Amino acid sequence: MAPSWSLGSALRGMFAKPTIDDDTWDDLETALITADFGADLSEQLVEELRGKVERYRTTDPADLQRMLRETLEERFARLDSTLVLSARPAVVLVVGVNGVGKTTTIGKFAKFLISRGRSVLVGAADTFRAAAVEQLATWAERAGARVVRPQQPGQDPASVAFQSVETAQRDGVDIVLVDTAGRLQTKSGLMDELGKVKRVVEKLSPIAEVLLVLDATTGQNGVAQAEAFIEHAGVTGLVLTKLDGSAKGGFVLAVQERTNIPIKLIGQGEGIDDLAGFTPSSFVAQLVG
Repeated sequence: MAPSWSLGSALRGMFAKPTIDDDTWDDLETALITADFGADLSEQLVEELRGKVERYRTTDPADLQRMLRETLEERFARLDSTLVLSARPAVVLVVGVNGVGKTTTIGKFAKFLISRGRSVLVGAADTFRAAAVEQLATWAERAGARVVRPQQPGQDPASVAFQSVETAQRDGVDIVLVDTAGRLQTKSGLMDELGKVKRVVEKLSPIAEVLLVLDATTGQNGVAQAEAFIEHAGVTGLVLTKLDGSAKGGFVLAVQERTNIPIKLIGQGEGIDDLAGFTPSSFVAQLVG
């Protein structure tokens, strides 16, 4: 269901007014905060736009709309959103806390890649939850990807990752997506375990991407939960799931600004095709209109 409020609809009403006035700035800041840009970033954007409006001596809301679009695009484009998948096989580790949609995201990402002519193998290296392996296998098979499962319950995650890459090398598979644990029921630290997976995989092949999955509906709390991954896991890109259009679209920029890591993929639905590469210009056009 479409959200009852969206940034686009709020801005359309504002930009339809005959002139830029004091209310425009209050309304713009309120709209940005409501769209989850966060108070600090919203204030920064408004001040930046005030400066541009004064510099160009315009009172036309259409100019302000264009400036907002350009300003957001510039901020997004500061970091490169291109997926780096040229190696063969290109090995991608997918990380994130449990509950953010990591497993379903891997299935959707596999489908995204396969629909673009790539062969994909999924490594079920979250071996601490048997249900995670079965769920991942179901999504991967729906996408048309091969799956490497643990050979016994509770198998060492690094060995599953190693087998996955080894299989891909042997069979000429283009891309390997490795699922990893979001938490452990053991005494060893999660980041230590993830570091081990990386070291073992790198004996066979460089890691092309480490993608951190975040649930957009949890906002800044979700980023706080994922700080350990950001600090220790060598994250190269973010995947935002459960993004409900422009109602919370500001979180996309807010999280990139906070983490200094580019958004690479966004999910806006529950279906297996509901994952897309992130393109700043098209996203901003959807956001601002």
